[in-house]
Formats: sequence, structure tokens, C-alpha cells
Amino acid sequence: MNPRVLTAALTLVVGATISGCSTATPASTPSPSPAASASQPGGRESGQSDVEPLLAEYGLEGMDAVQIVDHLDQVGGAERPADLVASVRPGSLLLGSGAQQHSLPIEDDRFYLSVAPYVDQTHECFHHSLTTCTGELQGEEVHVTIVDMADGRVLVDDTRTTFANGFVGFWLPRDVDARVEVHHGGKQGHARIRTDADGPTCLTTVQLT
Repeated sequence: MNPRVLTAALTLVVGATISGCSTATPASTPSPSPAASASQPGGRESGQSDVEPLLAEYGLEGMDAVQIVDHLDQVGGAERPADLVASVRPGSLLLGSGAQQHSLPIEDDRFYLSVAPYVDQTHECFHHSLTTCTGELQGEEVHVTIVDMADGRVLVDDTRTTFANGFVGFWLPRDVDARVEVHHGGKQGHARIRTDADGPTCLTTVQLT
């Protein structure tokens, strides 16, 4: 099936999604509210057969949304397909290239949170872009704990190495109010997040001090 052609307005939304997470800014820059971030696209949700030509073009054939997220978030440098829009939303993955746009569901009540802790500089981000976002600490070992504030349940307690893009990603349950704490090189930082429909999939406000 041939991909549908987007309207001009929808193309502008896709462009905003890319540019919203591509440039480092001073650490004093405030984090945007959900309303200030790229708006939810109006494209239809795609079936697997609809999106297959696009997946094949970028070497993603046979992957579902979860596998694509895990793969693309770990690709760095020149290997990143910068002309591919890959925006993680609560419950879905937006994929687009040129006039194509597809929305793949993220099922099993999973919520993806990609965290880019920083010391000196960060950038504004709300919906994580798998192909344009870049954090300060790349290939660095960090210890991350994520705790459900409602019942104290520990969702994550792990030492990870940040990806080539400076992020480290976690699959969390949906509809959780959680505290994220990061330790690195004797420094630490924390933030509060929610994994609901209005929650961020990109966390760039954890400054390590």
C-alpha cells in the first residue's frame, strides 16, 4: 500500500518535532511545558503492511515499535538516519520521512523514558527524537534509580552506559508518578516525572551537581 501524502500543516508539525530536540542550549534554559512542545500529529495509526516500505528503506524491516525505539536510540554519529522522523510519544511511535507519516502503537502498557543527565549543558525536549536528540554525557557510566512515589516500588535500580547520543532509555509501566535519580562521578541529580498520556518521553533536566 502506498503511504498517504501529508497536508502542508502536518508537514510543519513533523518539522517542529525534529527541530525541537536538535541543538544544545545553556543549562539555564527552562524545560518546555507539554503545551509548548511539538503537538500530537493528526496522522492515522498505521498497520504493519502500510509502514513496511518505510521500515525497509531504513533497515528496520520486521521490527515492531518497541524494537525500533530500542535500536534507534542506541545509534549514534553518522549512522543516525537524520532524515527519518522518529518521535516517541506516550503509547505510540511516530515515524516519518518526506511526505510519509506513520504511527505505530507501543503496546503492553509500556512507556519509554529516555534520560540525558548533564553537568554543564542540556537542551529542551519533551517528546524524545530518536534521530536528532543529543545529550552531553556520551558513553558514560551512570547509576539510575526510578521509584514509584505512590507505593515506593523500585522500577529501576541499575548501572548503565549512556548511548552514543548521550541518553539512556527505560521501559516503564504507564500511569506512574515517579522519581528519577542519577548518580555519576560523585555527582547526582533527580527529577519527578509521570508516565501518563501527558508525560515526557524525553528527560533532559537532571543536572548532576
